[in-house]
Amino acid sequence: MRITTEELANDGIVIERLEIRSIEGQYYMARLWVAQTPQPQVLSDRHGTTILFRSAWQARDALAAFHIDVVEEVHDSAYDEMIGLPQSGAQPMRLRRRGPS
Repeated sequence: MRITTEELANDGIVIERLEIRSIEGQYYMARLWVAQTPQPQVLSDRHGTTILFRSAWQARDALAAFHIDVVEEVHDSAYDEMIGLPQSGAQPMRLRRRGPS
């Protein structure tokens, strides 16, 4: 599912969690858990294209006007893939930046 910043601006939208996902360490995308929907939504433009940010800070700044309960940065490990091994299923590194523990 996808959501735009215009849709987020509607009254009554509660963002329970923002997950800023690193994409190969170069770009970041935002996934949001909104109280009214059962699954995460990817922040997209009005054409349905995923918005990519150059840094986690840029993603946080873009959503600074909204109340967000929990913010996490998520970094997947590409170590096994980089050395030619199949993915090991290692859990991504999650860095809580704001919100309850």
